[in-house]
Formats: sequence, structure tokens, C-alpha cells
Amino acid sequence: MNLAEKIKHLRTIEGDIRGFNRPMTQMEVVKMMHQELGESISQAYLSQLESAKRLHLTASSRDLLSRFFKVHPGYLVNDPPDYSTDLTTEVGQDTDRLATWLLASAAEWRKEPVLSELLHLLAEVEEPRRYLAVFRTFMELSIEELEAIIDALDMHEEVE
Repeated sequence: MNLAEKIKHLRTIEGDIRGFNRPMTQMEVVKMMHQELGESISQAYLSQLESAKRLHLTASSRDLLSRFFKVHPGYLVNDPPDYSTDLTTEVGQDTDRLATWLLASAAEWRKEPVLSELLHLLAEVEEPRRYLAVFRTFMELSIEELEAIIDALDMHEEVE
């Protein structure tokens, strides 16, 4: 992902986090940055970055944007060609590697509490691959079927 794409992506995520249910506009970013951090970049500068007319940030702008979006400053650079954030090696049967990956992913997704908690729980169970196989089967059911199963289990627990 290049810098322009990353900034657009961050505006989208930040809009969701702040309850806008849409990407924040560049002007909203500039205004809220000023309100929250006491300093800001200009909307024109942000526009140049997002349109890739400006390919690099100054150190102070990188620091300011990273603080506003709560990302590591190193994130705000172009990724090298063929760079991928996907898991590219086989996980195999090494449970420790899977647990490490699950815990790292849980930390990465901390702004999505439900997903983060699920990944963390998976990392801590004795046989995470069995859970993943069951989850895969659940994904073949409709949400209504899953809710019916949960309701039936809840009713069974009440009877006992």
C-alpha cells in the first residue's frame, strides 16, 4: 500500500471509530487534529498526500499524523514492492507459531474488541485448529440458523 492509500484508509477507519459511519473528510481530520493535539497540517497538504502529488511526509507531519491516527510513524511510508501483510509461510502444526500469530493479530486489531478478543481466546485454547475447523463449518450456516442453535442451547441450560 502506498502512503496515499494508507491515509485514505486511516480516514475511513477513524470515521468508523468516531461513529461517523463514513470516512472522515480531510477538513474534519485537520480540525479535529487541531482540537485534540493543538497543532495540525493544512487540508491542501493532506490532499496532496492523498492524491500522491506529494510522495513523502516531513518528519513533523509524520509524527503529527501518527499521533492523530494512533499508528506507528513507520506505518506512514510507502510499502516496498511485493510487500504483504498476509501470513506468507505455512503455519503447519506448530501450535506455538499459530498462537504467536493469533496474539499478534489480536494486538493489531485491538480497536475491534470482538475480533481482538476472539483471536486472543483462540491463542489460549489447547487445540485452536479444532476450533477453527468448527468455525469454518459454522460459516456454512446462515446467521438465522446459528441464532436458532444458540437459542436452543440457552433453553437447554435453563432447563438443567
